[in-house]
Amino acid sequence: ITVVTWNVGTAMPPSDVTSLLHLNTGETNDVDMIAIGLQEVNSKINKRLKDALFTDQWSELFMDVLSPFHFILVSTVRMQGVILLVFAKYYHLPFLQDIQTDCTRTGLGGYWGNKGGVSVRLSIFGHMVCFLNCHLPAHLEKAEQRKEDFATILHMQQFEGPVANGILDHDLVFWFGDLNFRIESLDICFVKYAIDSNVLSQLWEKDQLNIAKSTWPVLRGFQEGPLNFPPTFKFDVGTNKYDSSAKKRKPAWTDRILWKIKPPSKGLGTGGPRPSQGVLSVSQLCYCSHMEYTVSDHKPVAAIFAVQFASKVDKPLVEIYVADEWSRPEQAVVRYKMAVGFHRSSWDWIGLYRVGFRHPKDYVSYVWARSDEGERCLEKQLCVSGLQVMFSEEALPKGNGEYILGYYSNTSSSIAGVTEPFQISLPRSEEGSSSTDSSGSSSEEDDSTLVLLAPKSRSPSPGKMKRHRSRSPSLAKFQGLILRPSSRDRGTSRSPSPQSRRSVPRNIPTIHLPPEELGHHGVKSKELGQAAESLEGSSLCQTAQEQGGLQRGSAESTLARADPRSLGLLPALRLEMIDQALGRRQESGDRGYYPCRRMSPSSPPGCGSSPKEGHSS
Repeated sequence: ITVVTWNVGTAMPPSDVTSLLHLNTGETNDVDMIAIGLQEVNSKINKRLKDALFTDQWSELFMDVLSPFHFILVSTVRMQGVILLVFAKYYHLPFLQDIQTDCTRTGLGGYWGNKGGVSVRLSIFGHMVCFLNCHLPAHLEKAEQRKEDFATILHMQQFEGPVANGILDHDLVFWFGDLNFRIESLDICFVKYAIDSNVLSQLWEKDQLNIAKSTWPVLRGFQEGPLNFPPTFKFDVGTNKYDSSAKKRKPAWTDRILWKIKPPSKGLGTGGPRPSQGVLSVSQLCYCSHMEYTVSDHKPVAAIFAVQFASKVDKPLVEIYVADEWSRPEQAVVRYKMAVGFHRSSWDWIGLYRVGFRHPKDYVSYVWARSDEGERCLEKQLCVSGLQVMFSEEALPKGNGEYILGYYSNTSSSIAGVTEPFQISLPRSEEGSSSTDSSGSSSEEDDSTLVLLAPKSRSPSPGKMKRHRSRSPSLAKFQGLILRPSSRDRGTSRSPSPQSRRSVPRNIPTIHLPPEELGHHGVKSKELGQAAESLEGSSLCQTAQEQGGLQRGSAESTLARADPRSLGLLPALRLEMIDQALGRRQESGDRGYYPCRRMSPSSPPGCGSSPKEGHSS
């Protein structure tokens, strides 16, 4: 497990973080999980509004860098400028369960989130582990305040479930962040002399955190490796030179990474120990700072741990069986088997992922993990040992590539089963050119082309085109566009579920609306229904309209029509050309057309029929 902490000082992300994450080294091959804690991410009001519409640039950066190494975003939580990201190799996802997040504000007496702590807790192969990222009060004289704030965070953060309700109840806790502990007594001249002379041990005994570990009961049991790297604060931005301003702050090890192993329970009773109890060992393989990063007045700190558990739960909740290659559409059959006691939901789905995907909702297409026959069998508890679904031909990607199937559990908001990579080799379709010809308009007619973007989410979410440096698209570049928020259906999970965001993917659906057809011939109801059906994967307003009004659908069509990306996530954005929107609104009013609301699990049916399986994103 690699743990990274960095106070980024509201800076923009650097161009490369491979050395920070220890990528392109032999260590990367052995790393199974990466936890990244950031502090002081730019959280001014205009930046927060942009991050609410688009993924924040730091999260995008880490997903971009880690996905080629098969790391998937497991969970993330943000509290103003404090962010925590947890990644894992894709083949570990089925064994990471009970994922929950929490946050505690301690700034301004608990009303402001510039200081405090955010956490992600989860079960790793049956053992409860908690990652806690904190930003504690600054300044030398605030040591007691730091202790009180840490105690408040430990007390306030509570999780649901039968075990590990508090942070210290977990089998293993990683505590890291800008903890802001300083060096006492010694003056700045001696501190700098010790740093220049590389006699850092002379500073250790005056470090406030080292002193606190032996005097504060709340820190009993926390361990830390030796501080064999120079103090990480405070530097002149853009340099490796300590503070040269008028304040001349004394260098200090403010950025730290600690861990704690839960001691064995004394009274186990007749039930015996839990599976996660027993011998658990943690070895720190690396603990260092990275002087090469100069965008902030803090240097990032990284640590690599080898964790050995006494036992391992290595049977997934859902086992998926698939052929080694799909070369024909009829081969796209997925068989799966659920473990006894698995809590399935009618909102569970199976996603098709391209190798190198970024998080569980970065799928190419999906199919609901249900069928009429399967539902009847499950009701009678006859066929839990084997169910199957099939991807439609339209949902399958064309061309050659490696893909992975994953069973997404809506109950646990996590992937409960994955396959090994397999090959898809399907001929590329020529339908795009024929449909363009039949529409009577060229793709070069930009003034008559309506492009719908994929929904955006506060949570970090994937994108296919990441060639530009800026990771927050500038709205000013979209001249003459209207932004309309669509309805949403808030989820119940405490762990934010990232939603797929794509920066105008190559296969984005496009509707060609020639002005002459709009002005003279109108749009037939059948064409409108087909346009709505082709755009359902974007989670925008879906229309299937008749000349006389709306066409009602069934509850089953509502379920099949919903997109997993839209379940419990933030509003999507609808971008339209002003002239087109006004013209279409006026024309639809004359013809009696009225847009319908986006489908959500709680919405009543009423917008046309829906496909029963595979949807392309």
